[in-house]
Amino acid sequence: MTFTIAIDGPAAAGKGTLSRQIAEVYGFHHLDTGLTYRATAKALLDAGLPLDDEAIAAEIALGLDLSGLNREVLAKHEIGEAASRVAVMPAVRRALVEAQRAFAVREPGTVLDGRDIGTVVCPLAPVKLYVTASAQVRARRRYEEIVATGGAADYDAVFADVKKRDERDMGRRDSPLKPAEDAHLLDTSEMGIEAAFQAAKSIVDAALNK
Repeated sequence: MTFTIAIDGPAAAGKGTLSRQIAEVYGFHHLDTGLTYRATAKALLDAGLPLDDEAIAAEIALGLDLSGLNREVLAKHEIGEAASRVAVMPAVRRALVEAQRAFAVREPGTVLDGRDIGTVVCPLAPVKLYVTASAQVRARRRYEEIVATGGAADYDAVFADVKKRDERDMGRRDSPLKPAEDAHLLDTSEMGIEAAFQAAKSIVDAALNK
């Protein structure tokens, strides 16, 4: 029987790094569900297809292979912009949620991170984590990440972008970002990744030992 860990939270809270660490330690499969929307957008761009045709976008989403998503390729800004357009389409969201649920039952276990895993995709997951941090801390992390990789960034612009994304994610009608009622809250504002990992690991261990 598979064991699913659902991890949600806003951008730059640390959920991606935490999810990959947890999956590696337990030998579980990992899926960054945000990449599934980016992969759909990239497939549309690569094929020269329109980004505003919901039926075509949903068809592309249904045919995605979730096992080989390349984070570095899909992280490109133009793909992110395109993904934000297709992610609001109900038919695309339905297609990808079904694909994510199919991924979630892989044995021996899975770790899925995103914005609606504990509330929509895997509401019965035995472990649900909601990883968050203040907007200021998340903007600083994103800014430092861009600079560290040789990019040019303005902190105020990054901060404004983080707040805009929060408003969009939390305010959308379909699957808004919010913690599941039974999710464990991990605020990483004053917490390093190792401390966050140990806190998460203790929650997972307790659930596995039930």
